[in-house]
Amino acid sequence: MELKDTNRIIEMAWEDRTPFEAIKIQFSLTEADVIKLMRKELKRNSFNLWRKRVNSGISQKHLFKRNSDMLRFKCSRQNNISMNKISKR
Repeated sequence: MELKDTNRIIEMAWEDRTPFEAIKIQFSLTEADVIKLMRKELKRNSFNLWRKRVNSGISQKHLFKRNSDMLRFKCSRQNNISMNKISKR
């Protein structure tokens, strides 16, 4: 796995609204694989904070925890985003 893929997976894992299913679709990694990657790549305290947040009611990392109105993985403006900056209109 390339460094940029690893970095993107970590970013997606930190995002509360990105479910594990989206990571599985894009990178073929299960939730257990993501947890192993996060444990390996993060400092222990950062990993513990991440796991605590994922298992809390705040995070929507699991589809069954999500609001039924939320039907997609990406932002409606995502096609306008490039290089992590919203394109000028």
